[in-house]
Amino acid sequence: MPEKASSAAASACRDSVCVHTKKIFDSCRDKDCIEDLRVCPTCGSQAIIDSAISIRPRSATLLYADVRVDEMNFNRGCYTVDVTYFYKVTGRAFPGDRILTGLAMFDKRVVLYGGEGGSKVFTSKGGWCCGGASSNLPTAVVEAVDPLILAMKIVDAASLEASAADFEGHEIPREICDSFDDELITSPICKQLYATLGQFTIIRLERETQLLMPVYDYCIPDKECAAGSEEDPCTLFSSIPFPVSDFFPPQGDPAKCTTNGTCSTSE
Repeated sequence: MPEKASSAAASACRDSVCVHTKKIFDSCRDKDCIEDLRVCPTCGSQAIIDSAISIRPRSATLLYADVRVDEMNFNRGCYTVDVTYFYKVTGRAFPGDRILTGLAMFDKRVVLYGGEGGSKVFTSKGGWCCGGASSNLPTAVVEAVDPLILAMKIVDAASLEASAADFEGHEIPREICDSFDDELITSPICKQLYATLGQFTIIRLERETQLLMPVYDYCIPDKECAAGSEEDPCTLFSSIPFPVSDFFPPQGDPAKCTTNGTCSTSE
């Protein structure tokens, strides 16, 4: 059956064209369990931490990932990809059930093959004043989802040798600080907050190149655009299906929240 399908596709091929696109030279995927990641709280949240007995994890959001690529010396074609993840972490304090937020950062380095290239790229979009040419380093692409927040704990800074080392050498972008409604505390404090996160990522190196591709036909849309006129907006509304699932959510599977018929708990 696959042979018939491939032969049919070959017979349907009408032409071949050269396209300029990005080719993936190397990629990897990771499942990182990041233990005891220092959380830099806001001023208001620090007051909650100082009076709390314990912190229950609530949520974690990936705000931004800073990606940098460098060529490895004496190993042509191989590159290091350094990624700094910025997380907005939210917890719930006990007692009081008050919500606190903070910033956490995680550094990751991988080595991937990105091919070799010594040419400089000039395009009509860039003038001499803007540099004109782009470097021939491969482009690193990081795909990531919001992490799972697995645990949070309060640690007395007196028991730590270097309480401020977690944020040394890091410059926090202004856009990251603007994501919080209060000023962040990065200096050493009496009670510090730590979190454990689970992060799924895919990292790849791409290069712009030219490939010869088979052409079967033009991509002609076979569906008409549906839109309502300004005089008759109800026409557009009538084409929207009723959101049944919003009113009647699916039952789901209650068993997935239990283990062997017992209640599943998390600290």
